[in-house]
Amino acid sequence: MMIQWTLRFILHCLIGVLLTLLVVFAIYIDRLPDLHVWHTADLDEEFTEDSPVATFAEYLALEQRLFAQLDEEVYQKTEPAGLDSLNRYRRGSLADPARWPTNWNRSYLLEAENPRFMVLLLHGLTDAPYSLRHMGRRLHESGATVLGLRIPGHGTAPSGLVGVRWQDMTAAVRLAMRHLAELGDGRPIHIVGYSNGAALAVHYALAALDEPQLPRVRSLVLLSPEIGVAPAAALAVWQARLGRLLGIEKLQWNSIHLLEYEPFKYGSFAVNGGALTHELTVEVKRKIKALSADNGLEAMPPILSFSSVIDATVEAPAVVNNLFNLLPAGGHELVLFDINRQARIEHILKWKPDRIIAALREVPRRNYALTLVTNVSADSPQLVARRWLSDSDTPEEQSIGLQWPPDIYSLSHVALPFPPADSIYGGYPAAPGPGIQLGNLALRGERNALVISASTQLRLRWNPFYPWLENRAVEFIESN
Repeated sequence: MMIQWTLRFILHCLIGVLLTLLVVFAIYIDRLPDLHVWHTADLDEEFTEDSPVATFAEYLALEQRLFAQLDEEVYQKTEPAGLDSLNRYRRGSLADPARWPTNWNRSYLLEAENPRFMVLLLHGLTDAPYSLRHMGRRLHESGATVLGLRIPGHGTAPSGLVGVRWQDMTAAVRLAMRHLAELGDGRPIHIVGYSNGAALAVHYALAALDEPQLPRVRSLVLLSPEIGVAPAAALAVWQARLGRLLGIEKLQWNSIHLLEYEPFKYGSFAVNGGALTHELTVEVKRKIKALSADNGLEAMPPILSFSSVIDATVEAPAVVNNLFNLLPAGGHELVLFDINRQARIEHILKWKPDRIIAALREVPRRNYALTLVTNVSADSPQLVARRWLSDSDTPEEQSIGLQWPPDIYSLSHVALPFPPADSIYGGYPAAPGPGIQLGNLALRGERNALVISASTQLRLRWNPFYPWLENRAVEFIESN
């Protein structure tokens, strides 16, 4: 009798716990924001690995149909903008991409009459070709033919990220590289990748070492490279699967933005985005380790990488541990932007950048140059670039003629590709842009009253040291 009573008690407890969890789950789902048409639109004209597309011209034709579908399925189902509207999916709003002379959500090609080299630009997750347009323009002025690729799932509506796979993205990269190889007729091809685009760039370069039929890469420039992400990203795939199993669309989302106020970037984030970044970075790590074991990385193209020591999106040490520390000598360089030492914020930081920097300098066999952009001293906002060559413990030191602006203590993951003069994200726009400006958005008032969170407002969106970064990137590409 005692055993039966105990078993019934345990069963009743389990049922109670299950019912409690179901109630909590139902309350959680009910409190999530409602989805809008830009979260649910099924844009089936998007490119996939299985699309019957053999050339980049066909890719652009498919993209044209995709944007026609976007207009039909999203824009025509929303009301026109009212005064001061900020929703990019309402025609005429301050965030409507159509306000800009060029829709930077789409792929573009800047052809040089007699190009010296070719460049592929790969933007980040939730992003669009807009983010690397400044770099593209500078490279084009330097004599390059530049292709800014719209990565599948991007530039349209956040729903585009719900079903896209990383294999769709790598297939698009291969298509773009073949196109540049045909246009270039033997000229060197370089890739500039930002965040997730950097992971795609590294993935392609590794694949080209294994597959001789792929056009080779002459060099890679990586901005805030996504080589390692937090382990929690692996759980995103299970949330997405649970949402599909239960038919609850809200579970497909990690964050739901009622106001999509950025013309060339999604605010809402599908959990599939976290899943595919995890899968892509795992695949990159697998390829690197496999090639490293067989000395297959000897032919890896030179890499110049830029990161902030404080990066809330990707794990900065992973760039070192999972990539740079495995590379043989080959002209590689890692550039880190330090915190503003004059701000003296070390005692309130959640993690200590000094430990990261010290760990990098103490790598036993570092086959790459390491550059730290930091204050001349703790009492000066002036910056210096300290560069340790792979075979030296004594840094070369060079003033870069720039300084920390007031009230900025570090760069951020999203800041690196945007110059101060960018009309949307810049801190010092050269002139008013055609639409929304977000570079110095810091509205003060009561907390939790605004749709745009205080943390989002205060995240640095522009790079005060962009001119130096751009010069280094162009010089690196031209020297290779």
